[in-house]
Amino acid sequence: MPNIKSAKKRMELSRKWGARNRVSRSKLRTAVKRVRDTEDAETAQARLAEATSLLDRAARRRLLHPNKVARLKSQLHRHVKELSGS
Repeated sequence: MPNIKSAKKRMELSRKWGARNRVSRSKLRTAVKRVRDTEDAETAQARLAEATSLLDRAARRRLLHPNKVARLKSQLHRHVKELSGS
C-alpha cells in the first residue's frame, strides 16, 4: 500500500479505469462473437454496424491497438460478405 497521497490517488484511479476498460472489452468481445455466430445476412449486417462502432471507439481510446481493430473489422466484413453472397 502506498504511503504518498498522489500514489494512493493513482492507485484508486487505476483501479477505477481498469474496471471501466474491462467492461468495455467485454462488450466488444460479445459484439464480435455475435457477428461471427450469425447465420442470417441481414442480422449480421445490423450487428456488424454495432461491432464496428465499438471497435472504432476502442481504437480511439487505445483500448485495443488500432491495427488489431482494423484486422478484426476486416475479418468481420469478410464474414458478412460471405453470408450475403451465399
